[in-house]
Amino acid sequence: MNKLQGKVALVTGGSRGMGAAIAKHLANEGANVALTYHRSKQQALTVVDAIENIGQKGLAIAASNAEPVAIQAAVEQTVATFGQLDILINNAGIFIAKPIAELSIADFEQTLDVNVKAVFVASQAAAKHMGEGGRIISIGSNLAERVPSQGLSLYSLSKSALIGFTKGLARDLGPKGITVNVVHPGPTNTDMNPDDSDHADALRNLMAIPRFGDPKDIASFVTWLAGDESRFITGAGLIIDGGSNA
Repeated sequence: MNKLQGKVALVTGGSRGMGAAIAKHLANEGANVALTYHRSKQQALTVVDAIENIGQKGLAIAASNAEPVAIQAAVEQTVATFGQLDILINNAGIFIAKPIAELSIADFEQTLDVNVKAVFVASQAAAKHMGEGGRIISIGSNLAERVPSQGLSLYSLSKSALIGFTKGLARDLGPKGITVNVVHPGPTNTDMNPDDSDHADALRNLMAIPRFGDPKDIASFVTWLAGDESRFITGAGLIIDGGSNA
């Protein structure tokens, strides 16, 4: 406990699913946590309540990941409220699955805006406030490295882009003592991908451990990466997928 005492974190898309689990896990380790939300205000406030019940400070910020100015403002509001920013978790994302012939330019632009451009914008804004020990962690997907079914080309494109960005940013920020990594979850039981969906059994059949992950599984790993024990890991894509890509 308290491995992140004195640290401040910002989690994008932190009102539900993996984002909420990550926000609460960071708080459990002693961090004060800001989180962004788009439509889920009440869920965001519930997460803030949970953070404050742990004994840490929480902050919910309305900000769409599709709006660069809103993302930049969220970073600045976090720093203005807590006086610093040590950890950025780029978690917010969208999932559009269609055969290539059915994808529109609007689908492409929306996916790249939310899943890629927002990560660039948030990371650039946050890095200005970070020093030695800073952490930037993006949530990718195991689908960035292996695509086992149809209809995933656009989503996989967006998540694989984070691999190259992470490697380049790690080079840029390494001299400042800031690490940059991307975590690739596999099937995880969230609103976006529940373990009782029509395609859940097909996903389980791909896994070495044939069960969906719990958001807490991802949160504990991300929280470890946010701490001092991971200080020599940077520029890495780290898969936590129950062996789906094995």
